[in-house]
Amino acid sequence: MRRYLLVLDMDLLAMDEEHDLEPISYLVAKQEQEPCEVIVLSLADTGQTKLPAIELILGARSGKFPVAPQPDHDIGAAAEHRMNLALRHLRTIGCRASGLISDQVLVKAVRSETASHDYDEVILAIGRQGSPWLARIMGRDPVQQLRRKWGQRLTVFEESHRRESSSEPD
Repeated sequence: MRRYLLVLDMDLLAMDEEHDLEPISYLVAKQEQEPCEVIVLSLADTGQTKLPAIELILGARSGKFPVAPQPDHDIGAAAEHRMNLALRHLRTIGCRASGLISDQVLVKAVRSETASHDYDEVILAIGRQGSPWLARIMGRDPVQQLRRKWGQRLTVFEESHRRESSSEPD
């Protein structure tokens, strides 16, 4: 039985709508080839509740302030809800599935989980990580860091720019 680590930082169905059901279809195809076990790692990054100082400075200068999650927004509950929905969908397609929640950032969470358990593949279903261009050039982008370790055994379904480009005229 093959083991997959599915890392989520957003709702799997929202990710599926963004990618025309590609993440679920990918897992259905894997399940059809060979029975699989999927461990869902739902990220509850508490760093998302704080805005970086540079964003605040740039927002003040332009007159438009970035919006952070509401202080009463329970990030842990959101991560648990996201994980439970994913588990339900995975079990529906026939996968053995279980889940866990991590309050670490993407790279640390994946490294921590894969250091203690064996996986055949890591699947990222994540929002845009928003890495600065310099981080991408220097190879410090989170996906690039994981790609160095996992190579072809890392599959990425990342939120795209589709919504932004769909508003442009034809």
